[in-house]
Amino acid sequence: MSRLATAHALLAERFPSALPAAQAGWSTVPTGLTELDRIFPGGGLQRGRLTAWMPGPGSAALLRAAVAHTVAGGERAAWIDAAHGMAGACWRTGPCLVRPAGAVEALHAAETLTRSGGFALIVLDGLAPESPRLVRLSRAAHEGGSALVLLTPASALASLRVVSEALPAGYGWRRSLSGEADDVRSVRIAVEARASGWRARTELSIPVRHDDLRLSLDSRRPDRRGERR
Repeated sequence: MSRLATAHALLAERFPSALPAAQAGWSTVPTGLTELDRIFPGGGLQRGRLTAWMPGPGSAALLRAAVAHTVAGGERAAWIDAAHGMAGACWRTGPCLVRPAGAVEALHAAETLTRSGGFALIVLDGLAPESPRLVRLSRAAHEGGSALVLLTPASALASLRVVSEALPAGYGWRRSLSGEADDVRSVRIAVEARASGWRARTELSIPVRHDDLRLSLDSRRPDRRGERR
């Protein structure tokens, strides 16, 4: 059995009720955020295309919301955490979280999963691929029909380029008992999308969630607080 056939079999077993991307009837993958989908051509992230999203305030949060919305809609989504920067404690079940050992493995995972046609949305976080790799990833997205998003400043070959930034006056604060600003409660983000003959911008507020600090400095070690010994 070929690697592609093996991938199809494993995906069908792991997600029996999900609709493969190659069989979907839509041309885009909606993020589920109305303000955001409105600035994207077609109302969502384009299937079979490469999207470059500049890392910045709100970028990971908005893409995580898109990944969760994709899974809630009955399709498969994957997040490839190349830099191991995604906190496992706040990652909810549903999307497939991949943590490769290194950059080579991350690029191989992104190309394989994208070409398999088993995922509607794939996010590659923590890498800036060079042009030859971008060509391969772009071809994989075209062949598999997945919407592939790279959280990277490298925008070559991307059909859609997205930039997000926090507005200076857009922070909402949680007040302490003394009335002083204590923690950030929300932040207002400006997002701009650019494509060939297309440019649109929107603003939206996102909540800020605070996680407790981990006791282990190694992100690869599980957080076992609260477990019985």
